[in-house]
Amino acid sequence: MTARHRAWLSLGSNLEPDRHLRAALAELRARFGELSVSPAYRFAAVGFEGPDFVNLAVGLDSDLDPYALNDWLHALEDRHGRRRDVPRYSSRTLDVDIVLFDDLVLSGPGHLEIPRPELAEPFVLQPLADIAPDLREPRSGKTLRERWAEFGEQAAGVRVDL
Repeated sequence: MTARHRAWLSLGSNLEPDRHLRAALAELRARFGELSVSPAYRFAAVGFEGPDFVNLAVGLDSDLDPYALNDWLHALEDRHGRRRDVPRYSSRTLDVDIVLFDDLVLSGPGHLEIPRPELAEPFVLQPLADIAPDLREPRSGKTLRERWAEFGEQAAGVRVDL
């Protein structure tokens, strides 16, 4: 019997975000089945000047280990026009990262780091705290609700419909 893992993902796009995020959710559902999906939020680009991002979070059950899931997600990004020949901090059609995976703490190839460092950013934390407020971050032991409360409302993104 194949092991099942709980993965928590961050999805974002600032180039045709409605189209790319909807398509990514459809592909995730087709591959992994039922998803926990957060509301979507608009946030300013971080690390560069560009259009605002639309970000959301997804929880899913996976039969893949974190390395295989990361590879699958990179292929998903590539299918949706993700360019890897541009600066790392630039506009993108689709960005999908594993933020948490079971209770693992690890670093690997392809910028794989769990928990994802961006968990400290509102654009990742707010959507995740919406769908998994009682989930504990393995390094700090704090719940996502507690981590989000540390930011305060001034950090909140603007909720948008997809």
